[in-house]
Amino acid sequence: MFTKALSAGAVALTLTLGGCALTANSPGEVYGAGGSEGVLDGARVTIASKAFTEQLILCEITAQRLESQGASVNRVCGMTGSNTVRAAEVSGNVDMSWEYTGTGWLTHLGEQEVITDPEEQYTKVRDEDLERNQIVWLPPMPANSTYAVAVKTETAARMGLETLSDYANLVRSDPNAARFCGAAEFLGRDDGWPGLQQAYEFSLPRNDIAELADGAIYNAVATNNPCTFGEVFATDGRIPALGLTILTDDRHFFPVYNGSLTIRESILDEYPQIAPVMAPVSALLDDSTMRELNASVDADGRTPDEVAGTWLHEHGLA
Repeated sequence: MFTKALSAGAVALTLTLGGCALTANSPGEVYGAGGSEGVLDGARVTIASKAFTEQLILCEITAQRLESQGASVNRVCGMTGSNTVRAAEVSGNVDMSWEYTGTGWLTHLGEQEVITDPEEQYTKVRDEDLERNQIVWLPPMPANSTYAVAVKTETAARMGLETLSDYANLVRSDPNAARFCGAAEFLGRDDGWPGLQQAYEFSLPRNDIAELADGAIYNAVATNNPCTFGEVFATDGRIPALGLTILTDDRHFFPVYNGSLTIRESILDEYPQIAPVMAPVSALLDDSTMRELNASVDADGRTPDEVAGTWLHEHGLA
């Protein structure tokens, strides 16, 4: 069975996740540009994603890449929340979605162990999710879209803040100066706000916490209204665009979040060409690339489908 071979590492890819590098052995032979049209002729699949920018871009990149190889793709991009997308995939209502290794391990599989080694994290979530839920995790992109806490760069310099331990000390000494914005999912996840407070031994009063939509947090932090600090994704292009700084996670609380295209095993058995078709795409999605793609939408005002199409054409993958 194709997916069993994939789980055993038979796909011709090399993972070097300790340095967050992922490369295809022979990108030109893995359904890259030219000479491979139609390898997915007749395939009909549905892809879903969460509602934030990076996920919308990944949804479009995947859909357009598969379509370039002959597949018919139904898009359900922009669903609300990780659990909603996950439930749709496990139930068979959608066939694939991009998920992050940390989310898969801690949230979907309910594991308690925090794994900081990227390759170990991927291997464990890949093997366990296949066995328990018949969900295949294709080799992940190098980008680590982990949670982070950001503050305006000039504010961090003025207050002498560099690490999350510095932030914890600020909470204890002056809670009002440590006002925080987070999205509903982050504020309720063990690998989000509750776990962060426990790991760094602080407790910010509820009236100093504002719940905002993911996209609104960046401008809120940049304008110091209604918060000075906020939850961000490390690969978000608005961090440099808005002059924000990420506080160093000096206690290594946040898990690794390498994005991987997850697919129902039955679908990959039916269309095994999906894995090699997507391999060169995943290999190119490192931290800097994801920041640039995200910034094209959030800072430059382009649409996810336009950004995805341009990027695929630039790399000969459309």
